[in-house]
Amino acid sequence: MTDIAIPAATRDRAKLLTAAGVVAPPVFTVAAVVQAATRDGYDIVRHPVSMLALGDLGWVQTTSFVVTGLLAVVAAAGARRVLGSAWAARLSAMIGVGLIVAAVFRMDASDGFPLGTPAGRLTTMSGHMILHNAGASVSFFSMIALCFVLAARFRADGQQAWAVAGRVAGVLFALGLAWAMTGGRGGALTLFLGVAVAWNWIAAATARRLSA
Repeated sequence: MTDIAIPAATRDRAKLLTAAGVVAPPVFTVAAVVQAATRDGYDIVRHPVSMLALGDLGWVQTTSFVVTGLLAVVAAAGARRVLGSAWAARLSAMIGVGLIVAAVFRMDASDGFPLGTPAGRLTTMSGHMILHNAGASVSFFSMIALCFVLAARFRADGQQAWAVAGRVAGVLFALGLAWAMTGGRGGALTLFLGVAVAWNWIAAATARRLSA
């Protein structure tokens, strides 16, 4: 059977769309780190990054969620062709949709943040926080899965170092997420580090595929 040639314009368009997935993770990470270092009363060890969407400057984190979520959705449009996997495209889209849901529905204030909020963890959650957590969870699990999907592609191509790195990133995020979800001390930090490691590896892996 003869392979059908893909027009150069189609390839270039797919690469341009997929490149959005290279931009989103570092933008999200830098935005979170800068806010964590500058927002009064915020402690990244105790407060999830999502709580940065609360308070007078909450629009910054909300914008980060929306912009990086949209970039992930845009990347999904070209990911199947560039990354060689329909699941990579689906998971990228799910990451983006989850982030947008998290932007629309915010967490509840708690544990002293924003300033003036009583100390202590929440004992109940509002409906909008439940929806926020659902959207965030879709993004988190999709990132973990995408690490393994891309790792499998690298393994099939004989790029073992990239394959191992992808599996390690996925496992580290899974461990950090599990620790946070079970109420482990410093869980907000392990969650953020998991996102940063896994999603930025995905960005690096995507850049690698784009340059191939």
